[in-house]
Amino acid sequence: MEKGWKQVFLTAYDYQAEMAKSILEENGIKAVVLNQKDSVYKLFGNYEIYVEEKSESEALELLKDLKN
Repeated sequence: MEKGWKQVFLTAYDYQAEMAKSILEENGIKAVVLNQKDSVYKLFGNYEIYVEEKSESEALELLKDLKN
């Protein structure tokens, strides 16, 4: 990921990644989902959610319940 962006969420499930992105965007935080799933073997890899560095702490707070 480009400089100035921080990973705030990691999941193996696409629906959780989309939920996380939606929560962040509803709260005015720009979020990017990076799909690291293997294109052949869908069992391997994760979805990573990144936000701008300045929004990292707020994003982590908003997503803390989603991780459980």
